[in-house]
Amino acid sequence: MCSGCTTKAWILAAAALVGGRDANAQFIGAPPAADDMPSVAEMIEARTDVWGEAARRQPDGASYEFFENLLPPLQWVNTDFRDYPIVLSAPRSPQKARLVSNGSAVNPRANKPPMWHEQGTPVHFFVGPSREPFGEYLSQLEGPTYEDGYLPVVNICYRHGGVAYRQQAFAPVDGELASHGAACVRFTVSGGAGQVEARLPSPSKLRADKGFLLNDSGDCVVSFGAPWKWQPERKSLVAKLKPERPAELTIFSKPINGANDLTLTGYEQRKHACTATWQAELRRGIRLSTPETRVNEAWRAALIGSLMIAVGDRPHYSATNAYAKLYEGECGDTLRSLMLLGRLDLAAPMMRPLLEFNRHDTRFHVAGHKLQLLAHFYWLTRDAETVRAYESLWRPALELILTSREPQMGLLPKDRYAGDITQQVYSLNSNANCWRALRDMAAMFQDMGIGDEADLLREQAVAYREAILKAVVASERHETQPPFIPLALLANEPPHDPLTATRMGSYYNLMAPYIIGSEIFGQNSERENWLIGYLEQHGAIAMGMIRSMPHQGQFRGEPGINPLYGLRYSLALLRRDEREKAITGFYGHLAHGMTRDTYIGGEGSRFLHGDSDGRSFYLPPNSSSNAAWLVTLRNLLVQDWDLNEDSQPE
Repeated sequence: MCSGCTTKAWILAAAALVGGRDANAQFIGAPPAADDMPSVAEMIEARTDVWGEAARRQPDGASYEFFENLLPPLQWVNTDFRDYPIVLSAPRSPQKARLVSNGSAVNPRANKPPMWHEQGTPVHFFVGPSREPFGEYLSQLEGPTYEDGYLPVVNICYRHGGVAYRQQAFAPVDGELASHGAACVRFTVSGGAGQVEARLPSPSKLRADKGFLLNDSGDCVVSFGAPWKWQPERKSLVAKLKPERPAELTIFSKPINGANDLTLTGYEQRKHACTATWQAELRRGIRLSTPETRVNEAWRAALIGSLMIAVGDRPHYSATNAYAKLYEGECGDTLRSLMLLGRLDLAAPMMRPLLEFNRHDTRFHVAGHKLQLLAHFYWLTRDAETVRAYESLWRPALELILTSREPQMGLLPKDRYAGDITQQVYSLNSNANCWRALRDMAAMFQDMGIGDEADLLREQAVAYREAILKAVVASERHETQPPFIPLALLANEPPHDPLTATRMGSYYNLMAPYIIGSEIFGQNSERENWLIGYLEQHGAIAMGMIRSMPHQGQFRGEPGINPLYGLRYSLALLRRDEREKAITGFYGHLAHGMTRDTYIGGEGSRFLHGDSDGRSFYLPPNSSSNAAWLVTLRNLLVQDWDLNEDSQPE
């Protein structure tokens, strides 16, 4: 990309290659005066995306800078350690370390079961003779930041008593250190001498032996060298620091046996191996550089983050919490993002666990997305051999769809309204995405030379779509503008207005983009216009992202956003050549769906829950949040569409 491009011209020019309109056509008019800018409360109450509209009125359109200071950054989680965690590991390692983002601890106890997992021996850090917790006051904190802006070597500076304490942490990538979830931590000072204490509030007895802290079983939980000194009465390591003298620790998330075989030297070598390994992981994918430094840092950090969350060939949803597992739709998007950013080497092995995945309560949703992902994999790779090798894994999903439709209506049996909503309904989401799966599989079979089965599936898909559209016509509500298309077919589902006012409406908001993505109504059709228009006019969108409102639990009544569920809405906007709206979501997500400078997302975040230092978000890190932003970036630059709706990309 040309480094002389204006801030947004590079992305508009890329999007305009497909749209064919003047890239600047929608950016007319002066920016709003400060008095015209809706307040946070007004944004929350608005049915339309008032902040997104204001962003698009700027001379260069929506930007990160426009959104950056409209809300405090993401900072807090609902754990005892409060500041969000940064997961560190070797690529796709089963064992992770958890560094608190203010530098206060490694592997601290969350004390919030069952949603947060505990691991390893907690190590908390304190500075100065008063033993102030590292990072206690955010006003005295600089960071966290990554090495070179994106490599997972975390740098944090905390000022106390006139001394600048610098902490650096990373996960080594070699051998037993990686398999035991080690975190290498270094402390240095400037501006004077200082003291750092590493306290281990462990219920077990600890003893020091030749630079190793051993637990009751004789396994090592921490290795250390000079200037650290063990103080058994406090269960603390204490280091007196001078500007030229660092103090280093290796903390094991999984205690290691035979620690005497480990060398205490080599911090710089391990750090170099860490950065070299992650740079090599990036080189296996696409080459991408934009004129915006923050975008360049974010896409690299987000891609690395997803590979850190993954466990072997399993592209997990999150790590170190209850979401450290697979979900078909969400984790399928994680794999899509890896494939679209060039990591096709991971595609076949990561496909297997997603094809093996089953959840009876959402079996039709799972089947539809499983087969759509398989077809997408095929068109990206043309790897018919892998498709055939995995037939025993995907064939049951195909048979489930073909044999489960009820003869009278032609729809699938009732299933859950959404994963968390147990109410049984004839689901437009399940039916639309299972129809799309049949159409996609037919096109894949045709290209693979399996013409007879392709013809059969194509015939089934035509009849299935007719049945779905007939049920939609019988269910849609015309008392609203635009008309409301229910998710629960033939059930007299009322229009939700605003969409997040009820729990069911909030989940409608999360599921509607999946319906849009299925293209069940046809591209740019009247009903696609209705569905997208209803979201945009009845409180579904904020800063280009999908809104959410928990109606139970700790965050009950706290409005916010769930950006990862808006991916198919964003892609539909680009397909429809509404690129300015897609760009709004792209920068809105970068500003308020990710942490500052570390680019970590959660499943959702709150507008108001928090304080002036930051807002709360839920169960970070999240690979599907990464995926939604990464796939949007890729499609802002390179778009490939099936424009005649035959499931084969033109």
